[in-house]
Amino acid sequence: MRRPIASRLSSYVLVALIAVSSLLPLAWMAIAGFKGRTEVLRTPFQFLPEVWRIENYAQILADTEFLRAMSVTFVGAVIFTVLSLAVNASAAYAFARLDFRFKRYLWAFCIVPLFIPGFAILLTSFVVVSGLGMLDTMAVLVIPGVASAFQMFFIRQFYLSIPVALEEAAMIDGASRWKIFTTIFLPQSRAPFVVVGVASFLAFWNAYVWPILTIQNPELFQIQQYLGNFRSERGNEWGLLMAGSFLSALPLISLVLIFQRYIVNGVRISGLK
Repeated sequence: MRRPIASRLSSYVLVALIAVSSLLPLAWMAIAGFKGRTEVLRTPFQFLPEVWRIENYAQILADTEFLRAMSVTFVGAVIFTVLSLAVNASAAYAFARLDFRFKRYLWAFCIVPLFIPGFAILLTSFVVVSGLGMLDTMAVLVIPGVASAFQMFFIRQFYLSIPVALEEAAMIDGASRWKIFTTIFLPQSRAPFVVVGVASFLAFWNAYVWPILTIQNPELFQIQQYLGNFRSERGNEWGLLMAGSFLSALPLISLVLIFQRYIVNGVRISGLK
């Protein structure tokens, strides 16, 4: 039975309001990149610039430090995403399908970090990586966050929904646990892997506090670290800062748009069990 016209219309209006409220800050940031130095924070507020200044985008794209920060962050995000998928998927399969001693206690131990704020262990994490001599290396940005309680839990929920009969049939044919994992579970994991992969990429790309604590070498500056230092180094170049901020957001926007269908599907099917 079709819903009343008034109900459908109100739903459309609500969706439109949510879309506008979500996209408006992004649109303002993109447009602010065309403004002059004093226009961005002008009072009274003016959404559109008086003169569209394309030179802001041209200047930031010609900045070698900005391009290096984007490149280093992209490479680090790709490495971090691949390692996160490998580590968390392997652990999720072990907890979902294997039987071993102290499994319940180890699972509880792995899930505990879900209830601990990241800032609560920030200082101790810094002490650990400092003692290991990892400061000012790409490893300090990648390795500490590879194992994720949330991602492990998310993938495990999906693996629990895969029929046990598939494993039993493979075992009868002589397949090992590793072969079962690589030939049965991994090929069916596209949707949850997209969700976990996109989340890992976004987390690495948007990291700010951890990089400024552990990275002092300008050659390894992350994009958020670069933008954070921009204000003190460039003065009141707000138009230039907005241009750089918008360009730094484009890879993330593109990633979400490309994989949006898989993200929705992954969230849906990973909550089956």
